[in-house]
Amino acid sequence: MDLQLRSKTAFISGSTQGIGFAIARQLLAEGASVIINGRTPDKINKALAALREEIPAAEVSGIAADFTDVNAVSELLQALPDIDILVNNVGIFDLRPFFDTHDSDWTRFFEVNVMSGVRLSRALLPKMLEKNWGRVIFISSESGINIPENMIHYGMTKTAMLSVSRGLSQLTKNTGVTVNTIIGGPTYSDGVAVAVEQISAGQNRHVEDVKADLMTALNPTSLLQRFIKPDEIANMAVYLCSPLSSATNGAALRADGGVLNTIL
Repeated sequence: MDLQLRSKTAFISGSTQGIGFAIARQLLAEGASVIINGRTPDKINKALAALREEIPAAEVSGIAADFTDVNAVSELLQALPDIDILVNNVGIFDLRPFFDTHDSDWTRFFEVNVMSGVRLSRALLPKMLEKNWGRVIFISSESGINIPENMIHYGMTKTAMLSVSRGLSQLTKNTGVTVNTIIGGPTYSDGVAVAVEQISAGQNRHVEDVKADLMTALNPTSLLQRFIKPDEIANMAVYLCSPLSSATNGAALRADGGVLNTIL
């Protein structure tokens, strides 16, 4: 299927690895121009090399910015060209008891996970509305609905993303711009892979056995019964970027492997 993305330019925050990298790769394969983002030039250069090796004709570049630094975000925004597609993917997470989570932790998570999307959307959405075409996508998580007791600070940010996304969609009435959210499930990201490999080495067990046990213990409601691959989240994201998804707006779409035991 031709997703009609050859003339589009996309910016993806937090895209040197994991879900963001997978989205960048698929957009490039569809012929879009892509600007990736990471915290350091070194991370960007490694990701660019990998993307260009896989897709030699790729029109891809990168801009470094740490989303905990407001000045760095301002510089990023000044460096961006006109953007047709914005994917708000950057995010941080950790496991931490509520009573050990300090005010500074709450602020840092909110700055990166929520305010990144707020600032990028505030800067880029007006031009999309002026052109009467654009796509804004937020990458949220099932943790924003089924809040983990050891990641309340993280879950809060993912819930907030749903509100921001739905609110922004209200600004797009009668235009060719859409704003949607993807609710991802437990994904085998680079960070999860490192943790699993460490557990595997420490227990002298196969990685696949550790992955299976973690899914059973932490996500017993999963219908997929395995970790989601970043490419599987990217599949939905790239469709939402396409002109073919024009009737989908203001939606929160699940790519959670059935972890959420709800109808909607």
